[in-house]
Amino acid sequence: MKMIRPVSDLRNHFADISKTVHETAKPVFLTKNGYGDMVVLSMEAYESMQFESEIYFKLAEAEREAKITDKRYSSKDVLAAMKEAMEGKTDV
Repeated sequence: MKMIRPVSDLRNHFADISKTVHETAKPVFLTKNGYGDMVVLSMEAYESMQFESEIYFKLAEAEREAKITDKRYSSKDVLAAMKEAMEGKTDV
């Protein structure tokens, strides 16, 4: 269930809102004059969301590339390329 509170609670009950977003890792939606205004989220939850978004973007990009090319890599090829990149042998 979404936690929806008036924006004035951010000023009047900041500690409570902070505790809620850290304990639940879920956002608190703030309203102003009855309309959605902003969202408060813990930094940890935000960073996790950003990381997941980045992964989904890269997977979607890989799927698009897979549709336009027949080139495929084995797990051995990928592992070898990763080892080379980590050792600084190639510019990946």
